[in-house]
This record gives sequence, C-alpha cells and structure tokens, in this order.
Amino acid sequence: MNDLPLTHGWLPIVIQAVAVLVIVVVIWRTPSRFWLHWILLGITCGAALAGVTYWFIHSQALADGPAVPALWVWVAATGLVVVLAITNWRTTRWGRRSAALAAIPLCVLCVAMTVNAWTGYLPTVGAMADRVTGAHLPNEVDEATVQDMLRRGERPTAGIVVSVKIPDDASGFRHRDELVYLPPAWFASNPPPALPAIVMAGGEFGTPRDWPTTGEARATADAFADKHGGNAPILVFVDTSGEFINDTECVNGPRGNAADHLIKGVVPYVVAHFGARPQAAHWGFAGWSAGGTCALTTTLMHPDMFSTFLDIDGQMGPNAGSKTQTVARLFGSDLDAYLAFDPQTVMARHGPYDGVAAWFAVSGPGQPTYRPAAVTDTPTAPVDPDSLDTEHDAVAQHLCSMAGGYGIECAVVPGNGGHSFTTAARVFADALPWLAGRLGTPDVPAVALPGAPR
Repeated sequence: MNDLPLTHGWLPIVIQAVAVLVIVVVIWRTPSRFWLHWILLGITCGAALAGVTYWFIHSQALADGPAVPALWVWVAATGLVVVLAITNWRTTRWGRRSAALAAIPLCVLCVAMTVNAWTGYLPTVGAMADRVTGAHLPNEVDEATVQDMLRRGERPTAGIVVSVKIPDDASGFRHRDELVYLPPAWFASNPPPALPAIVMAGGEFGTPRDWPTTGEARATADAFADKHGGNAPILVFVDTSGEFINDTECVNGPRGNAADHLIKGVVPYVVAHFGARPQAAHWGFAGWSAGGTCALTTTLMHPDMFSTFLDIDGQMGPNAGSKTQTVARLFGSDLDAYLAFDPQTVMARHGPYDGVAAWFAVSGPGQPTYRPAAVTDTPTAPVDPDSLDTEHDAVAQHLCSMAGGYGIECAVVPGNGGHSFTTAARVFADALPWLAGRLGTPDVPAVALPGAPR
C-alpha cells in the first residue's frame, strides 16, 4: 500500500472518475426550473476561479513553468459544484445535497492530486503518510547515536541520515531540523575521514526531507557508495524557508536571513561536527527549482566556500514575481540588496572565477551544450530577467554563456522530463558521479561534464 503511486497509475484515475461521476449526478439532479441558469452561473464562477488562481500563481511566482491543463479544469469544476451546492440547497432533498457536498471535497482532492502529479512532491501513499505523520527516514538517527556508533567501531553497510539542530545564532534564521547523510566510508575510522560535502536544497514550500525521500537522494547516494567502496560525499539537506509558506529564495531579507544560515550556520556546523573538508574545492551545492537558483546564487557569491553546483530548473535569480515585485517582496524594496544577490550582477562585479564549474539541468529533451571556462573581455551581457523567455532552457543557456565568459566551466544538460521532483531525482543520479569526482571523493575518478570534448 505504501508504494501505491499518487502521481500516476490507477488510483488518481479512479478518484478523478468518481469525482466526474458525482459532478454528473449533481448536474443531472439539479431542479429543472432553473437548471440552465444555475449551470451557466456555475461555469462562469468556475472559470473566474480558475482565472484568479492562474493570476495568483503567476503574480506570486509560485511556479517556474506552466501548469498542466487538468489543474484549471479541476479548479473550475470546484467553482461549479460550489455554486450548485449553494443555489440548490433550499430546493433539493438531502440526497441531492449530499451529492453536492461530496463533489466539493472530491474536486479539491483532484486539484491537490493534479498539483502533486505536476510537481512530484509526494510520489506514493507512503510518502504522503510520512509527510503527514513526520515519520523518521530509514536509518535516521541523532548525533549522539552517531557518536556512539563511532566509539563502538560500528560499520554500517548503508548510509546513515542524521537529524541535526543547527544553531541560528549567526543568522537569526528560524529553521526546522535539518538532515545530514553520512556514507558508510565516514564510519571507517575514529575520527572519521574528511569527506567532501554537497548542500542540497529543494523547491519553494519544501522541507529538508524532500530530497532524501521524494528526490531519492539517500537511495542514490547509497547505490553510488556501494559501487565505490562505501565512498560518497556527505549530503546536507537544508531548510531554506523555515516554514512551509515562506519562500526566501536563499537571500537575506524580510522573509529571513536564509543566506546567512547557509554560509554562517550550515557549512561551519558540518565541518565542525562531521569533519567535512573545509576547502571550497570540496564543497558543492545542488538544488531543484528555487533550490537550483539557490545553488547558483550561493556559489557565485561565495566561490571561497563552494566550487561546484548543480542547478536543476532554476531561474535567472531570486524570484518572487516580476523584478519590481521581487525587489519589494524579498528585499523590502532595497534595490542594492537585490543586486547583491542577482547572479548576473554578482558575476559582473566579481570578475573572472577560478576553479568553479556548473551543471545546469533543464526539464525537456535535447542535447547537452558545453561551454569551457574561457575568460573574455566581452562576456555575454546581462539581460532584464523580465524580458527573457521563462523556459528553463533559455535561462540556463544565457547563464551558462555568461558564466563561461567569467571563467566558469559549465554545461546545459536536458533532463528529459517535466518540472518535477521525479525528474530532479533522475538528474541528481546522473550528476552525482561528476559532483563526487570533482569534489575529490576518495576512490571516485573525475569525469567530464556532458558535452565536453573527450
């Protein structure tokens, strides 16, 4: 039952079929005198609700790409059944009222399932149950247990996920507990060997548990370690929002000092508590959607701390709507603060980079585009974020072109999927050999970026 898919298969089809059947019953059993009048009113209100929802999603930059058409159908259907339930309440019997009342939550459920299928956040019934109950991950322990394992010389055959409470003294950013994945090789000695680390951030409205569960990062790392004598990078699953509805885009601003949390809190903590190698050459950043933008921005701003990043379907930079809306919402209308986190401005102000590389993954088909680190006096010029095509490929191509001119080796790599965590999981599995090799993971050879000359 736990493995029953929520994003495809028979369960979503059955639920939507039941919803359609109940809607038909509600429409069919509507009193005939004003039947057409109420139906037309319901359709109008449903269309209006879909339009308002579309406007809200885009004005608040809640999605990086276009929604699936089924979402608008179910939003409109919700408006329709609400109107029919209200307008016919006094003139219908309880059987008809019950059908109308049942149709409303069914339509809302179909909206939720469509959004979930679009994003892939909860791929199975088990994932949904774990999210609701806050269940621990397999092999999840606290730091005290890890230290006991080291003292006993215990050598796990699979990686261990550690729940950590990183202090917010340096940032003031209130965040949830975060997770650290330790590969089997970490337990080879006491003190443990110094390993490279990868910070991992999910999309907006996510949690630190999204990557190791929905993104399958823990399973991917275990499979990788199994092929490399237990060696893999330490993975750090961070909280960049603090709460479900707080999209910080990994900047410092009115929504919290998320950037300071990463730089002044997470990295020093992982080095001090888990012995990660402190040099930038051994630190990477991987993220999907808003997390991809976070990986891009953080690495460009702090090449003294990060040398490698994986940006999966990220955007031009921190995004909370249009540029004007972003400056207002994320930076309290402080343009200088916005520019300090704008990747194009950061590259231009920094000048040539040394030893930084990037994998820009984009949803959709195609062939990899590779750009060497070729410093030039005339790098690709910045563009207005509002003027660029919102397709992830266009954004990645522009950023990679600009980055190459500033000495950053990069590639734009098609993910051959939609903008979902399902695609992100596959991309991370594809990119991990490159990440691990480049960051200096023991017994892991360096591999070239896709599309690079052999």
